[in-house]
Amino acid sequence: MTPGARRVLGAAARLFYDRGIHAVGVDLIAAEAGVTKKTLYDRFGSKEQIVVEYLADRDERWRFFLAGYLDAAPTPRDKAVAVFAASRDWAVGHMAKGCGMVNAHAEISDPAHPAYAIITGQKAWMLGLFTGLAAEAVPSDAERLGRTLTLLHEGALVASGLRVFPDAIEQARCDAEELLRRAAAVDPAHG
Repeated sequence: MTPGARRVLGAAARLFYDRGIHAVGVDLIAAEAGVTKKTLYDRFGSKEQIVVEYLADRDERWRFFLAGYLDAAPTPRDKAVAVFAASRDWAVGHMAKGCGMVNAHAEISDPAHPAYAIITGQKAWMLGLFTGLAAEAVPSDAERLGRTLTLLHEGALVASGLRVFPDAIEQARCDAEELLRRAAAVDPAHG
């Protein structure tokens, strides 16, 4: 990616997250990035493609950030809880207005939009991650437990972004830890 294209993507990411995808036009993105609209269109082709690349980049950065937490956790139960710790820490610098994917979905709910698959794909990936970890930690009830952890995680992201109450993600982390402990205690494989 050229320096100008990187500036466009950086400006678009800031603007889309802070102001909303529909509220930001290519004129503003080009001005903030210090490039011409021609440069912007030469590199990205359309605003839709900028949105796609913004969301794909955000998802890639989140997965890389999360990988460090998962790699440091020794057991599947610890890894599941580490997802919440990673989200709590990610929120400090990346989620002042809540989850970027949830926010994007509020504006892009049409499955035909090219960014829709990235938004829903990230959430499906998170469900798969939790379900896989649950299958290793509590094999007898992995699907239900994976869904419950996903609901707890996603609810915490929304509550945190809306500032419903303080430390929503940390509370969810503690609740996930307790949920996993209880599930393991009644799992026949751990009996």
